[in-house]
Amino acid sequence: MLLADLVAASRDVAATRSRNAKAERLARLLSALAPEEVTVAVSYLAGEVPQGRIGVGPALLRKALPSPGGSGGGRGAAAEPGLTLGEVDATVTRIAQASGAGSGAERERLLGGLLARATVGEQELLARLLVGELRQGALESTMVDALTRAAGVPVEAVRRALMVSGDLAAVARAALTEGEAGLARFRLHLFRPLQPMLAQTADGVEEAIDRLGRAALEWKLDGARVQVHKRGGEVRAYSRQLNDVTAAVPEVVAAVAGLPADEVILDGEVLALRPEGGPHPFQVTMRRFGRRGDDAALRRELPLSPFFFDLLAVDGDELLLRPEADRSAALADLLPGELLMPRLVTADPQEAAEFLDGAIHRGHEGVMAKALDAPYEAGRRGAGWLKVKPSHTLDLVVLAAEWGNGRRRGWLSNLHLGARDPGAGPGGADAWVMLGKTFKGMTDEMLAWQTGRLQQLEVARDGRTVYVRPELVVEIAFNEVQSSPHYPAGLALRFARVKRYRKDKTAGEADTVETVRALHPGG
Repeated sequence: MLLADLVAASRDVAATRSRNAKAERLARLLSALAPEEVTVAVSYLAGEVPQGRIGVGPALLRKALPSPGGSGGGRGAAAEPGLTLGEVDATVTRIAQASGAGSGAERERLLGGLLARATVGEQELLARLLVGELRQGALESTMVDALTRAAGVPVEAVRRALMVSGDLAAVARAALTEGEAGLARFRLHLFRPLQPMLAQTADGVEEAIDRLGRAALEWKLDGARVQVHKRGGEVRAYSRQLNDVTAAVPEVVAAVAGLPADEVILDGEVLALRPEGGPHPFQVTMRRFGRRGDDAALRRELPLSPFFFDLLAVDGDELLLRPEADRSAALADLLPGELLMPRLVTADPQEAAEFLDGAIHRGHEGVMAKALDAPYEAGRRGAGWLKVKPSHTLDLVVLAAEWGNGRRRGWLSNLHLGARDPGAGPGGADAWVMLGKTFKGMTDEMLAWQTGRLQQLEVARDGRTVYVRPELVVEIAFNEVQSSPHYPAGLALRFARVKRYRKDKTAGEADTVETVRALHPGG
């Protein structure tokens, strides 16, 4: 297959907002691939190269990439497409393998030669791909739909294989070359962690019960997510990012090692509790994960308590596709009560509200609501799990914005948020203290409006960032104020997202930094 075919598909996918249209376009491309091209094509569509790190950064790319006028090194661009996926992959392999004295020059030579054979459109895709900036809307869920159509296999078979392997390219190759039989070979393996299942958001427990009906409610802790694997006397713990954190959590290892099962995979949270039983802030818990090796003094100061809420496998029995109610019952049979996440099953919004109030009263984030028939959808933000957390709001001022990527390309997206510091500016004027950034919560209509308005307020540009006059007030929802060394006030908003623009407010009516400081747990 020509690289140009993939460029055309990538452009079409990025240009449409319809998930069905994206999947159909990708399915046509996947159906046309030769077996040896599948891994390369799927990796490229996902914004990755199969070789991993290849030693190409922005500086090397600038040296090798021809300028729009064709003057970059005199190489120009090809008038007609001719590069195949196989040729591109072979060149990228040689670039990745270059080492030793002169390797930088060799990478530049190889990359320059590759780009010189590419059309302008192919150069643009390769440039973004090789430095890890290709964002085109070919999301994993869309690729699953596309594979289902192209290979003629059940969507559940593709999702399950992807859950247990975490390797989209390998799953695609198995589906396209061997069908359902190839997908069946993917198995859950101990000590090979899965991507955790994530949750969608509900505005309250009433909405959660309305969406799920009779559901399981669990405390939502502000701790560290852990996935724990056990075989015999060996226990390993993995973080949400799938890093091995066994050495940091000896309390978890000891608790799981004593369970009456030979093989187990558990999902849960660990956190540091205060002597009276309330939780320490998240940042305090994370101190346990920032040290190398065993720190006995830190363990005595901040002992960790594990709370498990899901059982993914036990003694050779894979439970991923079992209903949540069945997994929970098996978990309760296996674990002592002190290791279980507190839980209530109800269809009564009043009971649910009281359960939420109890969690908040004890200092926790909120609750999780889980559909009783939901499978464990590893790596997905499943509709069967809903998180309910009370949030705060502040009216802040936009100080700057960054140009977006992927489907937000061409729009100002990532907002720099500032609180008012009365009288701290020149001549006793207001000053502005930055509290963080957010690109979340914005509709397409909001993105389009703010892009135009912020450019009207522009005072300077620096790379991807547009700095603006501090006039635009935006209402920001967030979960908490946390300490941060990255911002002048030493504070940052956690999980900030845009609710709306306050066109009815002036910058002089924005919330002050003292208001923000009062919301910090330390006062």
